[in-house]
Amino acid sequence: MRTLTPAELVLMKKACALTHDALEKAESLVKAGISTFELDKLIEKYIIESGGYPACKGYEGYPYATCISVNEMVVHGMPSKDIILKEGDIVSIDLCVEYKGLIGDAARTFPVGKISPEKARLIEVTKQSFFEGIKNLKVGHRLGELSHAIQTYVEKNGYSLVRELTGHGIGRKMHEPPNIPNYGKVTDGPMVIADVCLAIEPMVNMGRKEVWLMEDGWGVITRDGKPSAHYENTVLVTSNGIEILTL
Repeated sequence: MRTLTPAELVLMKKACALTHDALEKAESLVKAGISTFELDKLIEKYIIESGGYPACKGYEGYPYATCISVNEMVVHGMPSKDIILKEGDIVSIDLCVEYKGLIGDAARTFPVGKISPEKARLIEVTKQSFFEGIKNLKVGHRLGELSHAIQTYVEKNGYSLVRELTGHGIGRKMHEPPNIPNYGKVTDGPMVIADVCLAIEPMVNMGRKEVWLMEDGWGVITRDGKPSAHYENTVLVTSNGIEILTL
C-alpha cells in the first residue's frame, strides 16, 4: 500500500475524472447493433481527445483500450468485430485512463435496451455491494472489513463472488499492492493507511462462483453460463474519510 504525494493526488484526481467521463461516454454509445470492437475504438478516441491515454492498451500485451464483457463474460473481454450487442444483453466496460503518469480505474455494467428484471437486479446488487463495502474502509481498520461486508451483502441477496480476481492498489501502476478480495474475514488483510488509492471492484455472478479462463488468455467467463456484473471505482482513503474519485 503506497501513499501518494500531494502533487500525485492532483494528477490522480484528474486521471480519475477522465476515467469517469470516458465511462459516461461509453454508456451513451451502448446500443443494440454496435460491435464491441467499434465501442472500444470510439472510447479510445474519446480518451485521447480528452487528454488522457488508455492505460489498458499494451498492458502485458493487451491490444485494446478497454475490456468489454457481455453477459456471462465476467471481466477482460477482448473487443471483437464479431461480438454485436443485442437487446437484452448486459455489458461490462472496464477502463483505465493515464494522465501524466497517474492512472484511474473504473468499471460499470450497462443494460442494452430493455433487460430482464433478473439482470437488472444483478446490476443493482453488484453496484450496492461496492457501497456496502466502502462503509468499512477506514484508516486503521483491516481491509478484510471491506471484503467481508461485500461478501455478506452479495450472498444475502442470493449471488456469488468470483474468487480468482480482486481489487488492488493503484497509482503510477495499474496494479499495485495490496490485492483486495471481495470476500473474506474481517481480520484479513493489512491495516488501511491514509493517502492511498484503491480500486474496489465487486464481480458478482448470478449463479455459481466458479469461472473459466478463455483460450485467448484474457476473458473470464462463468462456468455455468449465467450472467455476471462488475462495478468498480478508484477510491482515495484519507484520515478524514474516503473520496470516490471516479464517481
